[in-house]
Amino acid sequence: MPVAAGSTSPKLKTANLGFPRMGRQRELKFALEGFWSGKRTEAELLETAKTLRAEHWKLQQAAGIDFIPSNDFSFYDQVLDMLVLLGATPERFGSGFVTPERYFAMARNSKEQTAMEMTKWFDTNYHYLVPEWSAGLGFGVDTTKLLRELREARDLGTETRPVLIGPLTMLQLGKGVDGFDPFQLGDKLISAYKEVLGTLAQQNVTWVQIDEPVLATDLPKHAIDFFRRAYAELAGSPVKLMLTTYFDRLGDNLHAAIEARTAGLHIDLVRAPKQLESVLAALSPEQILSVGCVEGRNIWLTDFSVAESLISQAVETLGAERVIVAPSCSLLHVPHDLKAETKLPKRVKGWLRFAEEKLSELVALASSDKEEASANAAALADRAGAESSTNGSVRAKLTALTESDFTRKSPYSERTTVQRAELGLPLFPTTTIGSFPQTAEVRKHRAAHKNGHESTDAYEAFLREATESCIRKQEEIGLDVLVHGEFERNDMVEYFAAFLEGFTFTENGWVQSYGSRCVKPPVIFGDVSRPEPMTVKWTDYARSLTSRPMKGMLTGPITILQWSFVRNDIPRSQTAWQIGLALREEVTDLEAAGIRIIQVDEPALREGLPLRVVDWEEYLDWAVKAFRLATSAVEDKTQIHTHMCYCEFEDVLPSIAALDADVISMESARSKMELLDAFKAHGYPNEIGPGVFDIHSPRVPSTDEMRGLLGLAMNVLKPEQIWVNPDCGLKTRGWPETVEALTNMCAAAVDARSTFNT
Repeated sequence: MPVAAGSTSPKLKTANLGFPRMGRQRELKFALEGFWSGKRTEAELLETAKTLRAEHWKLQQAAGIDFIPSNDFSFYDQVLDMLVLLGATPERFGSGFVTPERYFAMARNSKEQTAMEMTKWFDTNYHYLVPEWSAGLGFGVDTTKLLRELREARDLGTETRPVLIGPLTMLQLGKGVDGFDPFQLGDKLISAYKEVLGTLAQQNVTWVQIDEPVLATDLPKHAIDFFRRAYAELAGSPVKLMLTTYFDRLGDNLHAAIEARTAGLHIDLVRAPKQLESVLAALSPEQILSVGCVEGRNIWLTDFSVAESLISQAVETLGAERVIVAPSCSLLHVPHDLKAETKLPKRVKGWLRFAEEKLSELVALASSDKEEASANAAALADRAGAESSTNGSVRAKLTALTESDFTRKSPYSERTTVQRAELGLPLFPTTTIGSFPQTAEVRKHRAAHKNGHESTDAYEAFLREATESCIRKQEEIGLDVLVHGEFERNDMVEYFAAFLEGFTFTENGWVQSYGSRCVKPPVIFGDVSRPEPMTVKWTDYARSLTSRPMKGMLTGPITILQWSFVRNDIPRSQTAWQIGLALREEVTDLEAAGIRIIQVDEPALREGLPLRVVDWEEYLDWAVKAFRLATSAVEDKTQIHTHMCYCEFEDVLPSIAALDADVISMESARSKMELLDAFKAHGYPNEIGPGVFDIHSPRVPSTDEMRGLLGLAMNVLKPEQIWVNPDCGLKTRGWPETVEALTNMCAAAVDARSTFNT
């Protein structure tokens, strides 16, 4: 085997599990949005996608990666793509060949149908579309995309390892329609996978990566039984299967994974390094182990000494020919590359690795490159010794906290009486989640100011005008509780991070969240503190423009933590509480300015939940306390709201109650208020704003449709518990559809009041 410069060991094989799709400059995002708006043709969209795939394969090949993925590219979501491949798209969207129109209707709504439900991909900030399993699914396999990408790569001289999401993960992450048990489709699903693998074998494909991340979760017996049955058939296919697990340990699913008899097994040794010993002991003599030792979800450089120790342990047990060096998971969750980052502090940049740089780390580790190992050790030592990472004052405040710092002055049952008298709101009060349309004009002014082409005075004059216009529109619509619109904010996390010490920012560190939606997570490299107020100026200005209640809008500590690239040299809990302390100062300043409703959004609370139930209690304890630390210093008359969206709330209902927020708003429209049954079963006493229309679509629901959803809510909740609001913020929507939808929403609330009062 080849030997790298500075190396004394033979080079191990390397694999990549998936690559970012959007492109260095988010080319796919703009192509998609151009296509949706009618400004680009389907042919132009397809050409952009083909160009990006070619670039990504070439750079992985040039980096020296041995197993390069294909079929990891998607126009929207890999789960939806897998449903198309299997011929298992939801029946309500029709059957047969999936056109682009139908594909995007499933993802983004159509005139006839609401889109598929969307929720978080395990504990990441990526959203997938939830499969809808029903008895009538035909499973007409369509390998068009799979084979097209395989041929494209081969035309470039690149042999790829196609990626499939495995059958257990697909069933387990989906939902049965009208109570249907998805596992009744097991035999049909297995047959569809066998057909796909057979087709790949006919194309002389040697290896297939089959992702089963659900094996890193707690599974019921029937799921494991299905897994064993499925792989008893799939493992006999003519292609070699790399069973790929990630995000946590296999744990009690290890033996089932080994018994699947796949040619290879990939494990995540970044999240769960302790599982290596048990996996090595369990592997069958012929199985290959893919060692996930480079972090696929965070951007810090790998500690080569730790990774080399894991690799060496695997090689000593199995031999070099049975070990592959890989990232912990797909690199979908990190930005493309560091080359365009010209404004990052030079020292901090030296500690970071994006997707392309992680490929280089894989090759260096596989080659046992001594020069790279020495440079890695020097960078790690520099980071450990950086004074900018530690703030003694912040750490002293954390040490001085007592139990009273995490508790409101009075229980909700007493606070609610005070708040209702203070606010004077009607039954079914109406509000929004916070943001209003970020129009092209808003983005133009923000960019001009950021680039120095517009003075601060001129920019703030524009913001005041936009804010006042937004207030007037809300008054005309008839909303009861207003917001200022957030026109000064570029992102619900980045905006706050810009005011906080301990953060830095990338220029092009974009990561896909869903569809064309990309986020640019801030980088937390040091202890967090708040030097100055962050939102008081604009919220107080908006309050001065109206006699109606004005809601202050903050992003919660867990969401800021979860949606940032978090430092990995101290416990996440410590960083979360540091953010909580900073927000606590902001909350009390808003209250002092006369803001009586303060919303602290925590959509990422459930997202951060560990995959194994045994680990939940520890996480939920410090996560809930971080929120309560941020919100517990206010008086009883100040109403604390929170917002959550696109997650499985049922799993954490006791902890949602433990947040002790006065009002919680959440996504409910796509799921037809299903989750409210869980709140009722739990006996949730506080107020709830179940979303009555989906903001991820330009479709405007009618007053009757929203009134119907409110009726479903009234079947479960007491009228005095119910707030009326959209699913999420309105940032991505246009003004005409926003005004129409909110007008219909307010009419539905008025109708509900009338119905209840009669």
